[in-house]
Amino acid sequence: MEKLRIVFMGTPEFAVGILETIIKNDYDVVGVITAADKPAGRGQKIKYSAVKEYALENNLTLLQPTNLKDEIFLQELKALNANLQIVVAFRMLPEVVWKMPKLGTFNLHASLLPNYRGAAPINWAIINGDTKTGVTTFFIDDKIDTGAIILSSETEIAPDETAGELHDRLMHLGCGTVLQTLSLIENGNAVTSIQKDNPEIKTAYKLNKENCKIDWSKSAVEIYNLIRGLNPYPSAWCFFKDKNEEWNVKIHDAKVIFENHDYETGSLICNKKEMKIAVANGFIQVLSLQFPGKKKMKTAELLNGMTFSEEAKVH
Repeated sequence: MEKLRIVFMGTPEFAVGILETIIKNDYDVVGVITAADKPAGRGQKIKYSAVKEYALENNLTLLQPTNLKDEIFLQELKALNANLQIVVAFRMLPEVVWKMPKLGTFNLHASLLPNYRGAAPINWAIINGDTKTGVTTFFIDDKIDTGAIILSSETEIAPDETAGELHDRLMHLGCGTVLQTLSLIENGNAVTSIQKDNPEIKTAYKLNKENCKIDWSKSAVEIYNLIRGLNPYPSAWCFFKDKNEEWNVKIHDAKVIFENHDYETGSLICNKKEMKIAVANGFIQVLSLQFPGKKKMKTAELLNGMTFSEEAKVH
């Protein structure tokens, strides 16, 4: 049995849950690598990554390279004398980094590989209306999320689950899967299986303004899946138009109402407390939303101070 000396690489909250679990289970984390600090928000204040915050609070050795091939960084990494590296939501590693430790470098990915390789696996599983997903550990190779699989764990996706809720459950599932993976590697029992490509593989494309925009000509279920798949971040959005005014609006929470109606697709139907948007086979009822420059609010709260005419539409 080989005593593990681990370097952990990650950036967001999802990675923190895994790092914390590794440490609480008495594994020796000799170093943490995370993204460089960058300015964020309106004030452009320097923002630390969630992993950096955790590393500082727990007095862990921290490196923040801007270039993963930089000679000084590579020397510092080598000096940590790790025999295993773990990557969770970080970035693509050069070969010189992932090949460095004797026992290799493994990644935890929030999907059942080979499905949803890429940047946003949790979001796309919901957007595409999948009913199951999971997490996978695999040894890194020279492509993105294609390496030999060590372990995978599966879970159902509830019909009304949001990306935020699924994120938290997959983080919990990932903690257990990483611990099992560590145990296998530590005891020399890790058996891998090669990923098989096929034409049916779904991709976790990077989210951008275009693919987060709601297409109101789609079915009620497709629109609902997009909204919950982007909740709480980065949020589905569309334009609200009423008379001569137009707003770029984020829709956070919604529900589907299946009902025959004679409204034109995209019509906005409001009373003092409720807002519905007509779609081909029913309505999307908007439960919370965000107008430009305003905070996220419940629909009833918005309608308390804002009224829409019968001409109001979304597009």
